Amino acid sequence: MSHSAAMPLVAVTADRALNGAHQYHSAGEKYLTAVIEGAGCMPMILPALGDQGSIDSILNPIHGVLLTGGYSNIEPHHYGQQPAPGDDSRDAQRDKTNLALIPQIIAAGIPVLGICRGLQELNVAMGGTLHQRVYEIDGMLDHREDKTAAVEVQYGLAHAVNVQANGLLASITSDTKPMVNSVHGQGIDQLAEGLTIEAVAEDGLVEAVSVTAAKQFALAVQWHPEWQVRNNDFYRAIFAAFGDACRDYCAEKS
Repeated sequence: MSHSAAMPLVAVTADRALNGAHQYHSAGEKYLTAVIEGAGCMPMILPALGDQGSIDSILNPIHGVLLTGGYSNIEPHHYGQQPAPGDDSRDAQRDKTNLALIPQIIAAGIPVLGICRGLQELNVAMGGTLHQRVYEIDGMLDHREDKTAAVEVQYGLAHAVNVQANGLLASITSDTKPMVNSVHGQGIDQLAEGLTIEAVAEDGLVEAVSVTAAKQFALAVQWHPEWQVRNNDFYRAIFAAFGDACRDYCAEKS
């Protein structure tokens, strides 16, 4: 993939977390690397400023948005639930930022790729709900990683997903049952109106969705295709399709 031409600018959503005595806004290097090497675009970290920042000010210069995964969970009040006991992994500023950002980028036709928490954000932003603990539901798999294992094992291929025919994801891969990694405890419960299921896990959990009436590429997946994107054809194809959409959007704007 040649990067000699000007690269489209992709906003990469950030987590806000305490580091020492100070709050930091950060995004994992694997997401930034995947945007560069998988999508052929230039990443720009979008801080989780909540009410402090103006979303409108970033819509014009960007050509795509990557909704990243994260170590926190969406605050359940955003989808009408109380928090599960003992779950205090929250990032209120990220919630405010991304749940406000998503409807605007969809309306503007800006390409978007959501990953893990990013898929959940897309569903909640459009009116859907989440299972707070998928692993406690009868008949569902435990989709969490083994936190005691090496990171290569945690992000290793864990289960297959069934790609739905004639969808956006099916246009990216010819594999109808690709293997994916699985690094999450929460997942989609009620699917938001306006989203189309693109893939499901063996237990029926929704693993990928697209925005039904999107003007441009709008896909979100529960797995982590950014992990070692160069070494997995399926993961690389997802980022390549996202990058192509960002280039198309950039060309339309120029």
